[in-house]
Amino acid sequence: MVGKVSERVLLREGLERTDNGMKQTSWPDVIPINQKNYYTDYMKRDDQILAVRLQTDASRDRMLQGAKERDRAQAAKAANSEVPLPIADLQGEDPNVAAQDSTAIDPTKVIVIHPGSQNLRIGFASDALPKTIPMTLATKFPQTESEMYEALPRRQFEAKTPEQQYGEEWAKKFQKHSGDLKVEMRAAKRKVLPNSKEMVLNYNRRTEPEEIPLHNDPLQVDWTEVDALEDPQSSASCMIGHQATRIPDDSNPKFKLWWPIQHGWMNEDDYTTAEHLYDDFETLLDKAIRQDLGLTRNSTWRQYSCVFIVPDLYDKKYVENVLRSCMTWFEFNRVCFIQESMAATFGAGYTQACVVDVGAQKTSITCVEDGLCLEDSRINLKYGGYDVTETFIKMMLYDNFPYEEINLRRRYDFLLAEELKIKHCTMSQADVSVQLFQFHLRAPNQLTRKYQFKTYDEVILAPMGFYDPSLFDNTTKLRGRRKLIDRSYNSYDVEVPDDPTSQAQLAILALVKPSIISNGIGQGGAAGNNDVSTPVKEKPHPFNFLSRVDAALSATPSASNAPSPAPDGTSTPVPPPFIFGKDGNGHADSPAPGAGTPGPGGATQSAQASFAEATPAVATRSAVDIADERDSVLPVAPLDVAVLTSIQNAARGDEKKLRDLLGSIMVIGGGAKIPQFASVLEEKLKARRPDLYDRILISRSARDMDEQVVVWKGASVFAKLSTNDSWIVPLEYERLGSRALHHKVMWSW
Repeated sequence: MVGKVSERVLLREGLERTDNGMKQTSWPDVIPINQKNYYTDYMKRDDQILAVRLQTDASRDRMLQGAKERDRAQAAKAANSEVPLPIADLQGEDPNVAAQDSTAIDPTKVIVIHPGSQNLRIGFASDALPKTIPMTLATKFPQTESEMYEALPRRQFEAKTPEQQYGEEWAKKFQKHSGDLKVEMRAAKRKVLPNSKEMVLNYNRRTEPEEIPLHNDPLQVDWTEVDALEDPQSSASCMIGHQATRIPDDSNPKFKLWWPIQHGWMNEDDYTTAEHLYDDFETLLDKAIRQDLGLTRNSTWRQYSCVFIVPDLYDKKYVENVLRSCMTWFEFNRVCFIQESMAATFGAGYTQACVVDVGAQKTSITCVEDGLCLEDSRINLKYGGYDVTETFIKMMLYDNFPYEEINLRRRYDFLLAEELKIKHCTMSQADVSVQLFQFHLRAPNQLTRKYQFKTYDEVILAPMGFYDPSLFDNTTKLRGRRKLIDRSYNSYDVEVPDDPTSQAQLAILALVKPSIISNGIGQGGAAGNNDVSTPVKEKPHPFNFLSRVDAALSATPSASNAPSPAPDGTSTPVPPPFIFGKDGNGHADSPAPGAGTPGPGGATQSAQASFAEATPAVATRSAVDIADERDSVLPVAPLDVAVLTSIQNAARGDEKKLRDLLGSIMVIGGGAKIPQFASVLEEKLKARRPDLYDRILISRSARDMDEQVVVWKGASVFAKLSTNDSWIVPLEYERLGSRALHHKVMWSW
């Protein structure tokens, strides 16, 4: 080893240093970190998060303000009395409580908004009931919606027989359900006339309408005058709500109705641009606030807060757009969001419930516990009360309904159909008989016509479509989906969708399309790890296919002890979202993903072996492809199966929790106002789970509240809570944008 050489020797050898000591580059040196003692506290303390820091500062300001007011009050009392008393010490006053009382939320300054597919409910938190407005907007257009689109119910007008008009498949289903109803009524010892159907057909075929003179009609309709627009010359002028639905179809100029929300999500089918869709949605809310709440000046909106109700299974883009509108368009003082099922439990006063919300065009089922929605139990089905209306009219037309020209695309026909459904539809078999009814058709610029018609089993078979959704017309409900608004993607991995999912919803989709379970296993939280809250980052695991099958099996609700017959034949079993029976060996005798596939030679192939053969195709699929496949499946399933699937995924094998949720099912929504709706659903559930017959209980909302306003009422109660820390203020939105939702909403964003 050579020692250090002196500079004199280097000079003699010609190796002396001749540079001037300057660096080779001006780029700053990066000092490597010490790997043995590496630590950082970045984003690990609350004071580093803007939302939490602002909340802490607001609490401190409230405490200081309360202390100052308390000191002023004591000083004023001391000035008026000779011996001041220590009032705070005598009463045991808490400074935090005093601070909260001094800054209590004024419910008259809070606006609660609940938009739906058919109706908008809006009002102040201090109101007893909200204002209900049809969720539609009318603007000038060359054609009306009845001229642009085909008639509803869909039928072949040129066909001669009803079977040809509505399709042989649907006609066979209608006749089958009609025959099954007769069998059930006879089993229940109810009187069934053998020629009831023929009586209805013959009477409806012969009846003719009766024209009523104008002076003899006391219930005339006040049609909207098109000259009542704020600016008749402007193409942007519009009408909303009841005014829009009462515009005559033959008005001059013509108007078209736009529905920004359909089937529980943004209506991309009827719009050509996303800007037009968002603008109509904001304009509708703007005019509702001005006309129905009386807040005509924009400057006053900054004094008001807003509680906005969103679906349980929502699109993130929808919530982000609503937040942007509230902060930039309306300029509210602060905004917070609440989910529908969570608001329903607030309105009904329940701490634990399985909320079944039957709306106009969607039905949502979610289990709520301790004020939070259980994420894996959320189900969103695309049918509701409007489908019952359309199916009821379709069945009546099949039975020679005298008003053959009815078209739900026409405004007055749609209002008439809703009225007929509300008056006549029922789920009670005791009301099924040949009955004579009448209705008045009031069309603009025409004489009122009085029709008489008879009904038989149509009044009960149309609502029974909730338990056989194939009776509904589901052909166009997915049309235009993702045409204008793309799904939301993860901020850190732009190729991974991160819209909320749930295991229960995946099970419903698997009932419609069984390949979704095998193709989507391990892709996201729907069939992946149960302990991870949704939405989760979707990452495939291409080397562990068998565990994916196990995950799918665990995602499928467990079986009950109720016996059920084994499937006949040797066809491939379809995995249902709920297994209703077990054999003596403890294996499910209902078809399930892990039950095995009977082979042609009598042998049984396991699900793992059959799935392993298809692994190369699955491994090459991306998360976006799997999300596209899920979006291509319409989530429809019998209502009783969906309720049991939701509860089973919420309980996760906990028998006590399962029994508690089955005993606290709450039915709300306008579609659930059909007579005997809750009792029929309870009977269906008891037939599915006879082992828990005594535990199943379905109730309506507490305090005999209208089912349609329970969600809005719960949101108004939530708005008055002084402990609510989910408000988003303009400063947070200015600094963080939509990222503020991650820190503020009360569920996993």
